[in-house]
Amino acid sequence: MKSIVAGLDVGTSKVCALIAETSGEAPALLGFGIAPCAGLRKGVVVNIEATVEAIRAALNEAQKSAGVRVGTVVVGVAGPHIRGLNSHGIVAVRGGEVNQRDVERVIDAAQAVAIPLDRQVLHVLPQQFAVDDQEGVRNPIGMAGVRLEACIHIVTAAQSYGQNLNKCCERAGATPTEIVFEPLAAAAATLFPEERELGVALVDIGAGTTDIIVFHGGAVMHTAVLPIGGGHLTGDVAAGLRTPLQEAERLKISYGVATNMVVGRDDMVQVPGVGGRAPRMIQRRLLGEIMGPRMEEIFAMVQREIGRSEVADNLASGIVLVGGSALLEGTQELAERIFNLPVRRGLPVNLNGMPEELIKPMYTTAAGLVLHAAAANGNGPGTMRNGRLLGRWRNRVSDWVREFF
Repeated sequence: MKSIVAGLDVGTSKVCALIAETSGEAPALLGFGIAPCAGLRKGVVVNIEATVEAIRAALNEAQKSAGVRVGTVVVGVAGPHIRGLNSHGIVAVRGGEVNQRDVERVIDAAQAVAIPLDRQVLHVLPQQFAVDDQEGVRNPIGMAGVRLEACIHIVTAAQSYGQNLNKCCERAGATPTEIVFEPLAAAAATLFPEERELGVALVDIGAGTTDIIVFHGGAVMHTAVLPIGGGHLTGDVAAGLRTPLQEAERLKISYGVATNMVVGRDDMVQVPGVGGRAPRMIQRRLLGEIMGPRMEEIFAMVQREIGRSEVADNLASGIVLVGGSALLEGTQELAERIFNLPVRRGLPVNLNGMPEELIKPMYTTAAGLVLHAAAANGNGPGTMRNGRLLGRWRNRVSDWVREFF
């Protein structure tokens, strides 16, 4: 059965809307729209009107290119207000054999943690189960035992942010059906199953924030959001070269480097002046001297955050970089030196029909949101479930276990 789904990535610097048709296992892209956004700061809505206009522009462009209209969207959420925590639950097995109801009860027990009233649960992500003394069980249903344990990862967000985001989308003409943590969506679009299994950290360096999600054994082990991103690089360039922010952004994108290891000594760049002053020529290495320390700072903060996970020493698949700043020349080389792990740029390769202009690290989140929407509709491989669907999860426990592992 065919259906139309839409994903909406509302970011600090841009809004990206993708519309796809789902049929069978693989959703295929129909159209897309991209609009600049000035209504968010560090992933949080600070200007309702500007955000509404950006969402409306992106949706209209996507609907025009797809030739269809959409009334609902799956929306991505990020920002420093996001919190992730691991939890553990234990229940007694009734009847000596684990059944679906036992799995429901143990996840309910693991969810019984104190969450402030001003926060909402976005995701409850199973990690592993244990039956009696047998740990590392992925699907405990049908196993004999008297005690069942579950480890889960819970992602929460500030309720006010979700309410503001919902309001912006509705005023732009689309009703959000689900709110998804953006790195979880990006992981769906760019990671391979073997990477999740062996251990991998996906790092999304956006304009306002840097988002981190760590996988091991096929499950989410750690999530975090850092209040620093590519916008700080632009500010550094503007201040260091005394040039307007708009020109600083252009210089960053066209000539910026994360390390001078990849810059020739004779490379020159023209810098526009401020207030009518004449432009001047500088060595490109100066851009590296300005941007390099900030990139090192971002990666050092990411390394400390990954170190807080329980699997920091078991990331055999290394680091996957997504987000606009992942495109900076020298980023991969700098990351490999700091993390001492293999590093690759992530691309939205898991969504069919992506045009070449969208096969870039900054569009992985939008592609992942479409994949999530397709999975929620029962089309395509499921990789995640939203906290707002918890009331309907009773009949899906077996599917959940299969999806995560």
